[in-house]
Amino acid sequence: MIKVIGIGDNVCDQYYPAKIMYPGGQAMNFSVYAKMLGAQSAYLGVFGNDRVAEHIISVLDEIGVDHSRCRQYAGENGYAKVRLENGDRQFIMSNRGGIVNEHPLDLKTEDISYIREFSLVHTSNNGHFDSQLKKVRETGIPVSYDFSGHWNEEYYLKEIAPVVDYAFFSCGEIDEETAKAACKRFVSEGCKIAVATMGKRGSLAFDGKKYYRQIPKTVDAIDTLGAGDSFTTAFLLALLDGGKIETAMEKGAEFAAKTCMVRGAFGYGVPFEDPEPGDCL
Repeated sequence: MIKVIGIGDNVCDQYYPAKIMYPGGQAMNFSVYAKMLGAQSAYLGVFGNDRVAEHIISVLDEIGVDHSRCRQYAGENGYAKVRLENGDRQFIMSNRGGIVNEHPLDLKTEDISYIREFSLVHTSNNGHFDSQLKKVRETGIPVSYDFSGHWNEEYYLKEIAPVVDYAFFSCGEIDEETAKAACKRFVSEGCKIAVATMGKRGSLAFDGKKYYRQIPKTVDAIDTLGAGDSFTTAFLLALLDGGKIETAMEKGAEFAAKTCMVRGAFGYGVPFEDPEPGDCL
């Protein structure tokens, strides 16, 4: 069985005006989606000790994602405030990861031994994990990284891309030729495959030799939160299972469409109290 681990961010997305919060975060979404798709998965990150953390941990336990090596500290867990407009999410604000800013992950020898058990590590620019990537690279385990919208920033291109095997980035607002150039740049900096997700226009991939194009699977979306992470997860699992890039992109599009039919990244919403909602409502 394929065995993968997401390392980095976990949050609860707090929806307004419904005041329902859903677990999420790029790295944790990857771990959960991988489990949903039949892989063995784990998550490594930092929790606070509040109601948000409590809910996330309980959901991971229910789904069956191993989080035994996570750290937990007194303080706020990561959260983001979100509003839905016709199925598209609009981020209002976040606490930028919460307690992880004070206690970022510092991989120990036993963590490295644990990571060696997996077929792939996935993380992101929101994971507070960049300083540890070289340690992971030294294990020889393939690394996947979601750069979000930072496809043209020199720090990510020069410092992160060379230690990453699979690069994913969001470019819904740029034209296809620019996206192709960005994919080519990531590969030239050391990535094996670069994938640009372009929202309603689908996705684009480059492996250093050829560009691949995938149109989206059309659905009447309830909530697009998590669509990119679900595409990434299904894509990577298909590759790890020996599939070609064309097959991986197809699998990614199919799973992303299913995610758009669920509120939150993958459901499991619970009510929350906000004594100071401000402009959220």
